[in-house]
Amino acid sequence: MYRSAVYDEPLLNELASVRTHGLSVVPGLPKTLQRKKPLELPNLDETQVVRHFHRLSQMNYGVDTGMYPLGSCTMKYNPKICEAIAAWEPFSCTNPHQDVSTVQGNLQIMFELECMLCEITGMDYFCLQPAAGAQGEFLGLLLARAYHENNNDDKRTEVILPDTAHGTNPASASMAGYAVTEIPSNEQGTVDLAMLEKALSEKTACFMLTNPNTLGIFESDILEIQKMVHKAGALLYYDGANMNAIMGKTRPGDMGFDIVHLNLHKTFATPHGGGGPGSGPVGVKIKLEKFLPVPRIGKTRDGKYIFDYDAPQSIGKIKAHYGNFSVLLKAYIYVLLMGRNGLKETSEIAVLNANYMKEKLLKSGKYTMPYKELRKHEFVISCESLKQEKDVRAMDVAKRLLDHGLHPPTVYFPLIVKEALMIEPTESESKQDLDTYVDRLIKIADEPAEVVKQSPVQTPVKRLDEVGATKTPLLTWKMI
Repeated sequence: MYRSAVYDEPLLNELASVRTHGLSVVPGLPKTLQRKKPLELPNLDETQVVRHFHRLSQMNYGVDTGMYPLGSCTMKYNPKICEAIAAWEPFSCTNPHQDVSTVQGNLQIMFELECMLCEITGMDYFCLQPAAGAQGEFLGLLLARAYHENNNDDKRTEVILPDTAHGTNPASASMAGYAVTEIPSNEQGTVDLAMLEKALSEKTACFMLTNPNTLGIFESDILEIQKMVHKAGALLYYDGANMNAIMGKTRPGDMGFDIVHLNLHKTFATPHGGGGPGSGPVGVKIKLEKFLPVPRIGKTRDGKYIFDYDAPQSIGKIKAHYGNFSVLLKAYIYVLLMGRNGLKETSEIAVLNANYMKEKLLKSGKYTMPYKELRKHEFVISCESLKQEKDVRAMDVAKRLLDHGLHPPTVYFPLIVKEALMIEPTESESKQDLDTYVDRLIKIADEPAEVVKQSPVQTPVKRLDEVGATKTPLLTWKMI
């Protein structure tokens, strides 16, 4: 009686029949829009589905699972308090279309984060809009273009890069409409001043540089570099991907950089990977401030925060709304938690960890390392000797690390190091973790070549034909 009093019995019978045959029918939906045959989905109950995805999650690897030493990616531990606070309803339930008066707390956080980043980098102003480091690069180059155009200097059509540059640098320069000139490094692995002098001209818009560079080497000639670049009328751009090495020790602004982007999802410990989330704020010196994207976050005399669109020379927006707020919030919390001394200690430990691993590996005699020996937060060793002696390549070593339950480092980058393994342990890892990783690399170097070259053999998916997998992917829902 209760069921028939509430539901229409014929409709229930119809839906039950439809459900039995795997069809989807919505009452009142025209027959022309109704599915004629069932979806090709596995017939699984809820228990099977939950267990499937739970097992997949257990197979995933991240910084909460173990060491994740991807060079130039700075895969550091993300404090859980940042995640917890970001999930608070006053933050998670705000909407970018709300009236400014209802999001004063959010704006205060963003305003204060800009001030923090200015202090950390030595820049005068920051924009929080870019959603990734590459988008920050693109914005920085658009700002450089606007600067030169404002000076009626339309001949500046080239961007100079060192051969150690991150791959996004030439891509961003090209997207911004610039021709790219690459200069080789010197025998120390740093900028060759003679080659830079030769490349600079009245056509140079910008010199993009990472310091320390992707070899983990600090550009000790940076003050001379900035003099040369500025004398040529060009701007100096700082790729902040390696900022984790110098926080509290030195600042891009003090080195003479005009533009800087940061990766909040790297240096300031907000989770990244798998395509997001990310944030790539851009800082500038005062001469470029008027070109920054709108809206700018301002503060009135009575203490109210506003969105300021009064910037007639702004390049416009680089991203919808005002930035990836959840990432900005986590970075804000991280900076407050660490404080000035904590950020400095972060860099000190990151550099110590990298050099500790480097020294142990070099003393083993199994790997070599070209260029300067002193490194900062990361180092690049070569498997070239293994290739010559045993025909074991860097990719083979990386695959074999998987059998040891460890995530491989970045391989084959930068390109100027043959058979490169690029390792960045960050400050997050303990001495025990570092020792384990080094010991496994040494052990792999001593293993029979046929064992290393066939790896991995203990992972759910064995050694892949990488070219074939890219050209002909086989996708399945089945658990292997």
